[in-house]
Amino acid sequence: MNTSTLIEKKHTLFSDYCQFLLSNFTNFTQTYFAEHTDKWSHDQLNRFLRNENISSHELWISVKDDIAYDDEGYLIFDDVVLPEPHVKAIEVLRSQWSGSGKKVVEGIGIVTCIYVTPKTQAYWIIDYRIFDKTHDGKTKIDHLLEMLHTAYFKKNFHFGLC
Repeated sequence: MNTSTLIEKKHTLFSDYCQFLLSNFTNFTQTYFAEHTDKWSHDQLNRFLRNENISSHELWISVKDDIAYDDEGYLIFDDVVLPEPHVKAIEVLRSQWSGSGKKVVEGIGIVTCIYVTPKTQAYWIIDYRIFDKTHDGKTKIDHLLEMLHTAYFKKNFHFGLC
């Protein structure tokens, strides 16, 4: 297999998995993903996620050409905690409040920036940050402000005043 085909295959797997995560509200496991696609196996996704470190910049490169911009489009910032109750060796793991679990859990905090077009209700994750105050000293609001700054000044998302 030549390199460009391998890169295209990785990009397609990444894109498919991102769409799966965006459209699924109950089960985010690799097994569930593999059970609901004919193209990818659990092992393929597992190898990809274990070997790849997808930066927020790479995420942006992957989605920027797919976005259907709209004059009424807007950004949503959200935070989520990915519970990891049985794992203790992840550096960014910390005790934090989970709104969906309604309790403090051991988990990984992620702050996301999502672009939404209200007419079609289509949306794209355009940026993210790992919440790890212990190592970077940043609050979730600090991450939000960084992503807003990047969206406006570097990605050229411009918005009218409400």
